[in-house]
Amino acid sequence: MYDRAEDPWHLAERPYERRKYDLTLAVLPQERYRRAFEPACSVGELTHRLAARCDALLACDRVAPAVATARRRTAGHPHVEVRQLTVPAQWPDGTFDLVVLSELLYYLDAETVRTLLERTVEALEPGGTLVTVHWNHPVPEHLATGSGIARSLAATPGLHLLADHREDDFVLQVHQRLLPDGSRPATPAEREGLV
Repeated sequence: MYDRAEDPWHLAERPYERRKYDLTLAVLPQERYRRAFEPACSVGELTHRLAARCDALLACDRVAPAVATARRRTAGHPHVEVRQLTVPAQWPDGTFDLVVLSELLYYLDAETVRTLLERTVEALEPGGTLVTVHWNHPVPEHLATGSGIARSLAATPGLHLLADHREDDFVLQVHQRLLPDGSRPATPAEREGLV
């Protein structure tokens, strides 16, 4: 698909996509993130937007033309690195306080989803944020919908559900990694002393 068009899904032009990206950024519980990871970044449209909220951002995709487009799209952000990686088999070193899994998990079988979520939890710092957003309509090449992915996330140990935004078209969730003592991280209102 990327051989025929630089942006085969028209991610930069569709009002639907822009709105979904705006909601994704709005639901982030922290104003800034120290080190973020966005696997399956495609052409970097969400990556470009995430860059404004991160001190360092690593994005990746398995498709070389998508990586090249994402690199061009984020060239003005020196703190953004785009690599060609296939997750979960290839995984970056270090930990992250934000991981964004957008429009990825429905391409993977149940065992690979489990492995990817385990690696994600391991790579998330205590209290770190996991954002997932996925199309919620059946598609022949998708192995799940957004609602099915939400069920997989609910069964993943070590995560606390902070936000659950569901529409007919997509499911957007925010999970946080539990703290070392097993408790949930503070909510945004709790961090500001409002509760």
